[in-house]
Amino acid sequence: MPYSARNIRPNLAGDFPRVHPGALIDPSAQIIGNVQIAKDVFVGPLATVRADKKGSDGLVQPIIIEEEASIQDGAILHSHGGSSVVIGPKTTVAQGVVIHGPCTIGAKCLLALRCAIYRATIEDSVWVGMGALVMRATLESHLHVPAGSVITGRSDLIGLRFVSAKETDYMDRILESNSRLRKDYQQMYGQLKKK
Repeated sequence: MPYSARNIRPNLAGDFPRVHPGALIDPSAQIIGNVQIAKDVFVGPLATVRADKKGSDGLVQPIIIEEEASIQDGAILHSHGGSSVVIGPKTTVAQGVVIHGPCTIGAKCLLALRCAIYRATIEDSVWVGMGALVMRATLESHLHVPAGSVITGRSDLIGLRFVSAKETDYMDRILESNSRLRKDYQQMYGQLKKK
């Protein structure tokens, strides 16, 4: 697919982003290099998704954003050379979140405002609170990480609870709201193209 948008461009290794036509990328977002964006993904204003660091084999590993994930305003996704980042389906990456790989984020997670994820694995339906740091750790499914927490290893997981039914409902409402926002913008852009 030819890219005419200046914000969707190759990296120095010549890898072009692959963006599903059903995804919505804000014109101010930057999508660079070996990035794979699936159907119904939303990438908001000023977000940066940059897969451009070569590994020892000379290849750039991908950043993969799966179906219906939402990457909000000012989020940054990047990775060390030779490592990848995967964002699972229906996961919300809120405003100002930084994810630096290698990282794997599961399905239906909520990464709240300005949290930072570094060299971590986060399984499905995990809530990472505002301003939390998760570094070199694995979070099992359905864990709740409180706002401002610092998780740097297994011992920091002691005492964490599971996401409540009320919080699960809230996560579902955020997902629905983000999906509606994407659809509304797609409809607006479609109407503008007709004019």
